[in-house]
Amino acid sequence: MVVVYFVQEKFIFKPERLPEDFQYKYDVPFEELFFDVEPGVRINGLHFYCGNPNGLILYFHGNTRSIKGWAKYAKDFYRYNYDVILADYRGFGKSTGKRSEKEMLKDMQFVYEMLLAKYPESHLLVYGRSIGSGFATKIAADNNPRYLILDSPYYSFIRVAERYAPLLPHRWLLRYKLRTDQWITKVKCHTYIIHGTKDRLIPIKHSEQLQKINPHTITLIRIHGGGHNNLPSFPEYHNFIRDILLY
Repeated sequence: MVVVYFVQEKFIFKPERLPEDFQYKYDVPFEELFFDVEPGVRINGLHFYCGNPNGLILYFHGNTRSIKGWAKYAKDFYRYNYDVILADYRGFGKSTGKRSEKEMLKDMQFVYEMLLAKYPESHLLVYGRSIGSGFATKIAADNNPRYLILDSPYYSFIRVAERYAPLLPHRWLLRYKLRTDQWITKVKCHTYIIHGTKDRLIPIKHSEQLQKINPHTITLIRIHGGGHNNLPSFPEYHNFIRDILLY
């Protein structure tokens, strides 16, 4: 069990690392951002922007790749005249620093506060995809964004781990517990959850149980036939995103 404790991070995170001099290239207006959290910790981000936006999406991505790969999803939001900011976690892309749940949450709060210095909070929407849904929920719980949008979220990371390794004492062994179920009780804005009915990695029952925590402020949107990694391939997904952003 000691070995599992120290190597679990290699199973949870699959980062893509980028050299410091890597040049991002996209066909739409963007700028590269750096958030200096503390000495030795620098969070790299991308800001896709449009003129006179309706709001700004802070996008927390999944557990693989870097913002270089996730940036393709920014078009799902800027097509509706929303700015999009993606930030890499520690050890992903150009971001630096030793990972832990506490430190990663602190980083994302730092990014959010930097955005508050430039935008009214009513302008900000928080979007969390897969593992990023936990970080997004914690940020929404500790602040007051316009909306929280969760894409294929988990009830808690403990629940995910129990499904794949049911015999291990995860409540003591797991270093990343990511208690979405606890944090969502403190979210004051309306929350939209989008989940595929055929998700084999994180079954939709996770979202159904989250929605039951506060059915008056949490809307669950089911993408029938959707899996864990293919929701943007469904027209229904884009229709729901449009309706949320233009409501």
